[in-house]
Amino acid sequence: MLAVTRKAKIKEIILEKKNITVLELSKLFSVTEETIRRDFKQLEDEGFLTRTYGGAFIQDGVGNNVDLTIRETAYIENKQNIAHKCRKLINNGDSIFLDSSTTAYQVAKAVKNMRLTVASNSLLIINELCEKDNIHLVALGGMYLPEDKAFCGSITLKNLEQYYFDKVFMSCRSLSMEHGITDSHEPTASIRQSLIKRSQKIYIVADFSKFNNTSFLKISDFAPVTGLITDKPLSREWQDFLSEHNVDAFM
Repeated sequence: MLAVTRKAKIKEIILEKKNITVLELSKLFSVTEETIRRDFKQLEDEGFLTRTYGGAFIQDGVGNNVDLTIRETAYIENKQNIAHKCRKLINNGDSIFLDSSTTAYQVAKAVKNMRLTVASNSLLIINELCEKDNIHLVALGGMYLPEDKAFCGSITLKNLEQYYFDKVFMSCRSLSMEHGITDSHEPTASIRQSLIKRSQKIYIVADFSKFNNTSFLKISDFAPVTGLITDKPLSREWQDFLSEHNVDAFM
């Protein structure tokens, strides 16, 4: 297969699936992983996709749910920047919830030496904190989703109803001034919809790629949100919008 034909086929696949791994395409086209990485580099230079360590993804589409293996290495320094800002908002003795986002996972790493009660439905976060004597860890069980390494579903939601938190740190798929806070994955969106009602303070953690997009499912408007924590300076329009809705912006 000619390289130009292969890249055209890669475009078709990513437009449909929204994300793909190097290994998957290497097997599909019977070429080396290095060949696929070169294809990804060229397609990124064209502005078509965003590369990560193990694959690539695009932001388009309301049903765009990027696989965890792709999300874990996407914008990792940006997420660490956000986690550092979250750390400043958390006090020893707080009871917090960290959702199953890869940004919340970075927050867990940032606070693991604090004295906290931490609840989460993320297996990554549970594994990160489970041996920390200074952390009172509450693991929400339920239906395990291997693709997200998280627990979701009716049992998780039922478990969540037992708790209230000082602060919730949760992400989303998209943020829009017109359509609010939205998601592309129904089980995850259900958890986040419930979290909105279960804390004194709700913080949305979102890197720059989430803004000015809309996904399939609405989580909430901005009225219940205490603060939005992001990695880059927001436009004046976004700053004014958040101020009008009494949402603190941490940039």
